[in-house]
Amino acid sequence: MSSRLTTATAGRVMKQLLHDPRTLGLLFVVPPVLLGLLAWLYSDTTGIFNRIGAALLGIFPFVVMFLVTSIATLRERSSGTLERLLTMPIGKLDILLGYALAFGVIAIVQASITSFLAVHVYDLRIAGPEWFLLVIALTDALLGTALGLFLSAFARTEFQAVQFMPAFVLPQFLLCGLLVPLAQMPRVLHDIAQVLPLTYAVDAMQRVTTEATISSDNYKDITIVAAFVVAAIVLGAATLRRQAK
Repeated sequence: MSSRLTTATAGRVMKQLLHDPRTLGLLFVVPPVLLGLLAWLYSDTTGIFNRIGAALLGIFPFVVMFLVTSIATLRERSSGTLERLLTMPIGKLDILLGYALAFGVIAIVQASITSFLAVHVYDLRIAGPEWFLLVIALTDALLGTALGLFLSAFARTEFQAVQFMPAFVLPQFLLCGLLVPLAQMPRVLHDIAQVLPLTYAVDAMQRVTTEATISSDNYKDITIVAAFVVAAIVLGAATLRRQAK
């Protein structure tokens, strides 16, 4: 693995993203707007936005980063860019880490904007420290990035990449504990939820709104989500290959 090659790959991907205003709008505008609409919707209902707003602060960046990363990576494949990279003396992990670094920088900006607006504009009240809310939002965005990189290897067209949304993201949304608490789920669904990364992301978000101090459970949630991020990137590098002719 070479830090120079990783940085060069990240710089190229970042340059492409900065020249795509529609993607930037999806990344930086859509999550804050959706959260703002939710806050407006429940502005006359005491406590509702505060109960679900923090969880959605983690879910929205996760979903958007998953979608953008998977499509952008697949576009690299279909355009032949990835094919050319794989013929050069650059490691697969260098390529994946370069993509992850570029999208990770984007995720930092996205999570910062959305978290700031949620707390200071939309009046999301949290008991825990604001910086930890940002850490969780960033980790969730990185989770979407890593899973998007990994699952893009199994799609041949952008349409197939989009199909991973209902197939992979929607079940996690339904079982993450936002709609129904984990303790109230049927045993089978509860057991499935325990192996889904978004469950721990939502749990961390919900804890930071109700707990004034950072507990060991918070750190456990963050560690599990981070482990999924690392595993997805490593698996993505292992499945990275040239397209069959």
